Amino acid sequence: MSKVTATPEALALIDEIVADHGPVLFHQSGGCCDGSSPMCYAQNDFKIGDRDVKLGEIGGAPFYISASQFEAWKHTDLIIDVVPGRGGMFSLDNGREKRFLTRSEICNI
Repeated sequence: MSKVTATPEALALIDEIVADHGPVLFHQSGGCCDGSSPMCYAQNDFKIGDRDVKLGEIGGAPFYISASQFEAWKHTDLIIDVVPGRGGMFSLDNGREKRFLTRSEICNI
């Protein structure tokens, strides 16, 4: 069962990025620089770690989270949305004047 979904706006932005860059993947690390912004990378430009957890797919793109973040967020479902602003420095949404944002909701255990 997928623990990540995307809003229609996020799916449209994924389609736009895929049209420019080819297949992508997402990674939510929770580091100091990305915070609530999932990072979007070309699939060949990011190496998934042995401890990263695949939460599901959005718009055909795999979505991973670091093991430490998964432990903290395992009782939530993530909803990927889009808001105005700049994406993370290395994220493919950067420079589009809109960026991905992770929202969450508590799920039943």
